[in-house]
Amino acid sequence: MPKSRLIVFLAGAALLAGAACAAGAPNADSKTPVPSFTATDLDGQEWMSASLTGKVAVINFWATWCPPCRAEIPDFIAFYNENKGQGLVILGFSVDRMPPETLREFVRKNNMSYPVMLVGNEIIRAFDPGDYIPTTFIVDKKGFIRHKQVGVLDKATLADWFNRLSKE
Repeated sequence: MPKSRLIVFLAGAALLAGAACAAGAPNADSKTPVPSFTATDLDGQEWMSASLTGKVAVINFWATWCPPCRAEIPDFIAFYNENKGQGLVILGFSVDRMPPETLREFVRKNNMSYPVMLVGNEIIRAFDPGDYIPTTFIVDKKGFIRHKQVGVLDKATLADWFNRLSKE
């Protein structure tokens, strides 16, 4: 590849990488209310947007067939187990199209300790996670979305947001 084409290619790649990072950058000043929803997890417990008030909530849109989604599950499990007693809620909103029993088996095999539920188009439209999963929304104690992460969300980022929002 000629040197000038290589420079143009690298510059374009840098711009795209910067845009991707900016899309996932924290927006601590966001005041978008969490959409109103009601969903029932695989254990039969009903979850509503109103039930999140007073807690820091992580709402993760994912699917069993999605490799990046599966990659972040261990961090979600560990972080949830460490912090559920301190006001953390993680809700796994599966966009799979499968019977609940099949999803329940996946959750069991992967030792997923946080609530998981199959969600339909109504909840997907309400949140508008976009075209890619995993997509995660972090909601503050007052019910406002403070961060939207498209792509894998790691434990360090979860901890940063949880610690910040817990103090508010």
